[in-house]
Amino acid sequence: MEATATLKYLKMSPQKVRLVVDLVRGKKVDEALQILRFTKKTCAKDLEKLVRSAVANAEVKDTNVDTDELVVSKIYVDEGPREKRIQPAPMGRAYRIQKRQAHVTVHVSDEVKAVNERSGGKGRARAK
Repeated sequence: MEATATLKYLKMSPQKVRLVVDLVRGKKVDEALQILRFTKKTCAKDLEKLVRSAVANAEVKDTNVDTDELVVSKIYVDEGPREKRIQPAPMGRAYRIQKRQAHVTVHVSDEVKAVNERSGGKGRARAK
């Protein structure tokens, strides 16, 4: 049984969010929540709330699910839209500022074998 939760338009760079996401991928939910609680990154609080939401979705989806056995099977960060702003610069110029946003998706599952990253070709070994 798998349940998901999505956080869209998080006002933080996806690169910074991935640093925290990599800490909890593949961990049990209780352990992941403890890691997020004591991580000193700004996005950790939002990610903790997102993992709790995924667990609540799992409970609603199947009332017989054991929340102690749930695992963060997949968690990944996608890039959201960028807010483009202008910052004044010397001699009448203007610099473009891009404020990045992130979309985070969490999948919790009671199956341990489901732990992996997004299905893509990044983890493959090259043939020589």
